[in-house]
Amino acid sequence: MATLSMFYGIIISMFFRDNRQHKLPHIHVQYQDDSAIFSIPDGEIVDGMLKKPQIRLVQAWITLHADELMANWSLAVDGKNIYKIEPLK
Repeated sequence: MATLSMFYGIIISMFFRDNRQHKLPHIHVQYQDDSAIFSIPDGEIVDGMLKKPQIRLVQAWITLHADELMANWSLAVDGKNIYKIEPLK
């Protein structure tokens, strides 16, 4: 697992070779005791739950960084190092 970004207490991660269970590009998001998996690039929740304000923040971040996320997804599926992405400001 590698952390891509952190903002407003939200931690965004991507796991290496993580295309078996969900089969679609996605990120793992943690906020306090909650966690969810968001698809890329549409920002829909695939699994888990977050509070609405955090969902909106993550979806806005995904929209801003969809291309970078997809590039990182390709690297992660191949087990290669991924790059940090700017946090939401």
